[in-house]
Amino acid sequence: MEKGKGVLGAGRRWAVDFSDNSTAPSSRDIPDPPGFTRASVDQDDSAVSRQKKDAEANWKAQKAWEVAQAPFKNLLMMGFMMWMAGSTVHLFSIGITFSALWQPISALQGVGKVFEPYKDNKVELLGPKLLFIALNLGGLALGVWKLNTLGLLPTHASDWVSSLSPAQEVEYSGGGIPL
Repeated sequence: MEKGKGVLGAGRRWAVDFSDNSTAPSSRDIPDPPGFTRASVDQDDSAVSRQKKDAEANWKAQKAWEVAQAPFKNLLMMGFMMWMAGSTVHLFSIGITFSALWQPISALQGVGKVFEPYKDNKVELLGPKLLFIALNLGGLALGVWKLNTLGLLPTHASDWVSSLSPAQEVEYSGGGIPL
């Protein structure tokens, strides 16, 4: 490099001058590239936005159905875990059973929050919500069935003995002097 010739030297072919030139042509003076017209962009905006809204509505409907089917995977996993826990009453089987009961209950309480991101005028959420509720009720039924197999549900008369009144005396016998 010669002395006095820097990176932005006057003789450089690809040098960029960032100084403010008020006489520079505006972007309107530059012609559009071949095949491009500004009028067609404005007309197509409504069609493109309609297509985007339709695509977004389809995506939301698809995701709503995926969320609605998610409890099925949980149902299969809980069923397998309950089967592995066995039918004896111990801490692990009781914990799995109460977890199988709690998860559907908490999911049923939050149905509105689960499907809130997918609300749209074009998306029908009744079907996915009903499927979500049905699968969670199935999970709840699975938990109640497991409680029954563990013998923790009061389904026999002997489970209610403490609440029965004492039996009436039908006979009276007493010892004493024979006559």
